[in-house]
Amino acid sequence: MMTLGLCSLELRNIIECAFLPKRCTCQVAPDKSLTVQVTDPVTGRVDLLVTGISTDRLNSSRAISDLIAELRGDLERNRHTFPRARAS
Repeated sequence: MMTLGLCSLELRNIIECAFLPKRCTCQVAPDKSLTVQVTDPVTGRVDLLVTGISTDRLNSSRAISDLIAELRGDLERNRHTFPRARAS
């Protein structure tokens, strides 16, 4: 897959680094769709899992930035929808 002249490894690195200090892993499926999983580095809990992202839509740096913003928004909504249990 080539997006903006980027190989899939470079695209994955851009997305994964955007979620630091959380652990983010990206996988490109044979159909060239992208799966993004964001986990808590301490607990290992999956905070976000999105599958079937079309890499065809990632045809500009703006599109990649918009995807990251969208995923961050999803992550924030999940944080408010499923708050972590707090120790008393």
